[in-house]
Amino acid sequence: MNRVSSNGNYSAVLANIQAAQQRQMDAGARVATQKQGTDLKGYARNAEMLTAMKSIDARIGGYLEQSKLITDKLTTQDFALSQLTSSAQGTRETIAQALASGRADTLMQDLQGFFRNSVDGLNARYGGKYVFAGGQIDTLPVSATALADLTDPAYVISDFFHNDEFLTQAKVDDSTTVTTGLLANDLGTDLLTAFKDIQAFEETVDGPFQGNLTDNQRTFLEGVMANWESVHKDLINHTARNGMVQTRVDSVKVDLASRQISLAGMMGGITDADPAEAATALQQAGVAVQAAAQVFLSLQNSSLLNVLK
Repeated sequence: MNRVSSNGNYSAVLANIQAAQQRQMDAGARVATQKQGTDLKGYARNAEMLTAMKSIDARIGGYLEQSKLITDKLTTQDFALSQLTSSAQGTRETIAQALASGRADTLMQDLQGFFRNSVDGLNARYGGKYVFAGGQIDTLPVSATALADLTDPAYVISDFFHNDEFLTQAKVDDSTTVTTGLLANDLGTDLLTAFKDIQAFEETVDGPFQGNLTDNQRTFLEGVMANWESVHKDLINHTARNGMVQTRVDSVKVDLASRQISLAGMMGGITDADPAEAATALQQAGVAVQAAAQVFLSLQNSSLLNVLK
């Protein structure tokens, strides 16, 4: 037998109103945020899976940010390597032109310009750090500034290089590590040696290079052409290897971005609310609130005496 009382009826109606209002608030939040909940409690049994996916997403995001920095550094290196390659090519062509014309009026001036471009390339920087210095990122990799420095009897070619042997590596995803570092002495030893040979000949009794080429000068320049061809090809190979690393990093970036998009879809399947369903739930919750309120008003107009009649 159920006991009928005004207090009991009011408590039941008020509880219904509060429950309806809570459902209305929850539905309104889903419509506003397009999410199923505001915290992990809102995803019930999928909370553990969602936490794991968010952890993976954060790791992928970290790899993507690092890949962007690596790509920028490799682009800087590519520009510097192109500068070195162009200098070697320019030197070779200048020597060939001198041989073709039989004159060397501006040969050494032109070579001095190519030498300076080469040193600038070897001393290239990214983010304020020297990219070809190995671990000595704050130390100028190459200290020679003019062709005459190379023939100073107090120095040998290796004395002009100040990098160490550390080659930087970077992990671009869970299973891929790439070597991004290049060293100034690996890139520039043969190049500076080739420049030194010409400067040394310039300073002998068979020099300087000016006006018409002498027989000895012609013979010497013909002899260094093959050496400069070798230097040029070696620099092209370094540039190609740097490009291969760039391609590898770009490929990993595309894969990571694809995985991140796929992961976002999977997380969305758990966290995202269906707009139509959420709107319907909000409408139904509004009707429930109105119905509960109407019952409360009706209860106010009744009394226990009316029930007992």
